[in-house]
Amino acid sequence: MYALVEIKGKQYKAQEGKHILVDLHAEHAEGDKLEFPVFLLSDGEGNVSVGKPHVEGAKVVVKVMESLRDKKIRVFKYKKRKGYRRTIGHRQNYTKLLVEKVSN
Repeated sequence: MYALVEIKGKQYKAQEGKHILVDLHAEHAEGDKLEFPVFLLSDGEGNVSVGKPHVEGAKVVVKVMESLRDKKIRVFKYKKRKGYRRTIGHRQNYTKLLVEKVSN
């Protein structure tokens, strides 16, 4: 059983027992349980439900596991013959969620 769920404006495939990385949920601590309505699609034992805009009564229950950061990426800007060079770095913050239950 899986569901396509929208979390903070992005879509994720949620399966029971799997981990998903989402954008940072700083307001929630480790161990908190969150509930998200299934917006797009729900599949349970061959019964596919498509949302318009969301599937009625379907929800995904997740547990916040940890907050972490991705590896650093380097961005190098350069303009030839102008002496312009800039290097900046970026590390994205994520929250790791454990999908506990997907219900139709």
